[in-house]
Amino acid sequence: MLTAVLVVAATFATSVLSAVAGFGGGVLLLSVFIAVFGVRDAVAILTVAQLASTVSRVWFNRREIDRRLVRVFSLGAVPAAVAGALLFSAVSLPVLTRVIGALVLAMVVWRRWRPRSLRLDDTAFAAVGAASGFGSALMGAAGPMVAPFFLARGLVRGAYIGTEAAAALVMHLVKLLVFGAVAVLTTSSALTGLALAPAAAAGAWAGKKITDRLPVPVFVAVVEVALVVAGLLLLITGG
Repeated sequence: MLTAVLVVAATFATSVLSAVAGFGGGVLLLSVFIAVFGVRDAVAILTVAQLASTVSRVWFNRREIDRRLVRVFSLGAVPAAVAGALLFSAVSLPVLTRVIGALVLAMVVWRRWRPRSLRLDDTAFAAVGAASGFGSALMGAAGPMVAPFFLARGLVRGAYIGTEAAAALVMHLVKLLVFGAVAVLTTSSALTGLALAPAAAAGAWAGKKITDRLPVPVFVAVVEVALVVAGLLLLITGG
């Protein structure tokens, strides 16, 4: 019972973080789920639980979403998410996770040094989507990797949270379809993820209320601090 309470609390708290920063919750929640459920089940359960949080963030910020940018991102993310999900059952993850952590930290530094260089054209942004889709399928969450590119498009607060969530939603749906097809998503893991959905949705609602009250400079600072924490976590622990 104590474990169940802790898992629900962690799901709510990390959903709040994702609703405020646009990412980070998945990375932290994955470490909790791995300790409780094991690596393979953890990624599948996380995908289902995150679906509720992501749908909620899309709904709460629906009027501010950059739909064209979501379409561009999805051009790369969808096929790469399929490839990553198919590879997931056989790959060793820690080295890839640490590489992504180092890249996240490098992008935070680069964003501060040359912020305009992260504003990519549509072709390059689709490539970012491909990298995110592939990484998300392997690790359960890859939000820190793409957050600087969404910020570089001038998206802040609701526009940033909603657009990033809509892009993530596309990847989550693709992963669930592939995980189900290759039997990574079992009935037990699906039901566990669904049981955590109310906590994830509640966290997204609470995070939206916080985001609406944050001044833009504070919001950007919160996202960058979360990026550094997520990057260090990935780099040190390997997920």
